[in-house]
Amino acid sequence: MTPVSAYTPDSGDAAFDVESYDLDLTYRVRTNRLDGRALLNAVAALSTRQVRLDLVGLRAASVRVDGDPVAFRQDSRALHLTLAAPLEPGERFSVDVAYGGAPRPRRTRWGTLGWEELDDGALVAAQPTGAPTWFPCNDRPDDRATYRVTLATDAPYRAIATGVPMDVRRRGRLEARTFELRVPTPTYLVAAHVGRFTTTAVTVPGVVAELVHPPDLAERAAQAFAPLSRMMAVLEDVFGAYPQERCTMVVTPDVLEIPLEAQGMALFGVNHLAPSFERLIAHELAHQWVGNSVGLRDWSDIWLNEGFACYAEWLWSERSGGATADAHAAAHWERVAAEPADLLLADPGPEAMFDDRVYKRGALTLHALRSAAGDAAFFPFLRRWTTVHRHQVVGTHEFRLAVAESFGPSGEALLSRWIDGVALPRRH
Repeated sequence: MTPVSAYTPDSGDAAFDVESYDLDLTYRVRTNRLDGRALLNAVAALSTRQVRLDLVGLRAASVRVDGDPVAFRQDSRALHLTLAAPLEPGERFSVDVAYGGAPRPRRTRWGTLGWEELDDGALVAAQPTGAPTWFPCNDRPDDRATYRVTLATDAPYRAIATGVPMDVRRRGRLEARTFELRVPTPTYLVAAHVGRFTTTAVTVPGVVAELVHPPDLAERAAQAFAPLSRMMAVLEDVFGAYPQERCTMVVTPDVLEIPLEAQGMALFGVNHLAPSFERLIAHELAHQWVGNSVGLRDWSDIWLNEGFACYAEWLWSERSGGATADAHAAAHWERVAAEPADLLLADPGPEAMFDDRVYKRGALTLHALRSAAGDAAFFPFLRRWTTVHRHQVVGTHEFRLAVAESFGPSGEALLSRWIDGVALPRRH
């Protein structure tokens, strides 16, 4: 395997990139059994005879490369294929894997991740390395592909996955639903959820939006997501036109620690329907621009996802009649200042990549730029960032260049004080 990231050294392979995934899956809720076939269309980036696919907790039954059976071995983390002839850079190939088993989350330093069996259904929580618990993949944040996902399950359950719904078919006693995700997407932002769901359309001008929820939560979900249209208007004003094909908000009857973003989708627990969690709806919606459309090249750049989404919470508060972004910044500066001064925002390390200080210090960084540059310069800068890099991967390097171009040496120096040192800068 060609190493990809020091944050997730056992995931992904830089020797090739996947262009598209076609997943045909059957999940039986009562027995927690997942059977699937995954077709990956890929292109070699390096000369190699080895193809490694991340797959955790499920067993491959057969593997074909370009239609021909190929020998393989499997360990606890991956499938390892040795090809009859080497692939050369730019050469396209396909891998067809039949596999199955009882899916379960994998244990990681960030907790359990992946396909999770619920009391009455299942969900996927993949960030950052949970995708291989339900399909074989090249699990890298910078390897973006398109997807076609067909998921069949038994009544009275319904499957929902990222992408545009295409068709619904019967397979004996099972109902199979197909979704197509046509925007470039990394594996960790592909999700599938199974539950006793119904759908309620939501009026959002210019965007196909819907709530997916258990029938008995219809009223509570409608009330909790009533601000969605206004949030969309605010975030489109800040970041530009909504970049996804759909906006699907899924509510599970289970209690979840945090909401979970996916491409064009977010998942919320029943506990998140409380009014006090309105900010999290804004946070997950903002990820559709920052994190999902403008994606990170490496997990060390995580502050570009979470700092932006956290700052979007503050902007929603400010523009909806709540506390100003400056008031939020003042309060959170005090909280961050009370924490140990040992986090480097530009490279927090794998143990701290989801530390709350990454979120808050990232948002404080953006507010410092805003305070120094003024709104007339800052907000066009944000819109340029999300428009120029729409559906692309970026890193902190690109953000430095953008800041230098828009705000000059003083802006570049200000940014460096916030992201390149562990000491917390003073507020402007």
